[in-house]
Amino acid sequence: MKYMLLMYGSDRIDAPPIDTWDPAEIKAHIQFMHDFNKKLVAEGEFVDAQGLSGEAMVVRATAGDLPEVTDGPFPEAKELLAGWWVIDVDSRDRAIEVAAGASVAPGPGGAPLHLPIEVRPFAGPPPADA
Repeated sequence: MKYMLLMYGSDRIDAPPIDTWDPAEIKAHIQFMHDFNKKLVAEGEFVDAQGLSGEAMVVRATAGDLPEVTDGPFPEAKELLAGWWVIDVDSRDRAIEVAAGASVAPGPGGAPLHLPIEVRPFAGPPPADA
């Protein structure tokens, strides 16, 4: 079963924005993510993962299908999508276990951040008679 795990930077975590951390703290956080991904690869559960920049835009087609582009989401937003994983695991429980492991990525001073990780199963194919 494939799942997408979405990692958010959020006002629900007790840490300042990552761009204010000491460089060694950022390095430790990124190393945790690399090690976490290597463990998923070793377990045969890793499909893909990416961190995201703080830049974003929202695109919506208007009348005539012309793109309307709005900058955002903005840093003032309650949550910022910081990255994601796609995993292929045997069960929902395992997806939750993997998400909990990602949630404890270190922050300032090495303390676990307890990041909110959204767990979303991939939709299956439509019924054959649809």
